[in-house]
Amino acid sequence: MNEVPKITPDADGLLFDAQARAAMTQFIGDDDTLALEAAAAVRTAFHAIERMRAHGTENRGLSSGALDILLRLSASSDGTAIGDLAQSAGVSSRNVTGLVDTLERDGLAQRTPAPHDRRSVLVGITPAGQEWIENFRRPTQAAMAAIFRDFAPAELAQLRHLCLRLTDNQHKLAEYLNGAR
Repeated sequence: MNEVPKITPDADGLLFDAQARAAMTQFIGDDDTLALEAAAAVRTAFHAIERMRAHGTENRGLSSGALDILLRLSASSDGTAIGDLAQSAGVSSRNVTGLVDTLERDGLAQRTPAPHDRRSVLVGITPAGQEWIENFRRPTQAAMAAIFRDFAPAELAQLRHLCLRLTDNQHKLAEYLNGAR
């Protein structure tokens, strides 16, 4: 079982993880720990949502990675190239190939030759994959409603915005670091 962080309000009424703060203070000394605490909070939240996704997919035979690819396939009517799936999911093409192999083996996705390039293939969702998504939709909506209970729509929009800013900053930093080599 995963240990639950000790989350309490600070002097301003904002939640923080006392154990993470203590660890970050130990790590960097007397400097401001806020950015490191925020990173730890993002990681904790990510793991909480991943545990919920894994719980919801375990009995249905899909990993959270395969679910992510299946959801992306369900949004495309013409099929998607492996490289495009990898880029949109933020993982390697090799990783997506393995996930597509699993989805194809389970009859949820299929590869077809790309009409514009005989050397390429597109991956599309099958009718069984669409049915799988439909059966998963309601439990997912209920789980997300429970996780985000008492969040105002503006808070959810702000959370989404901040997470995507983090992603954008990471991409910019990676480009900079790759250019510095």
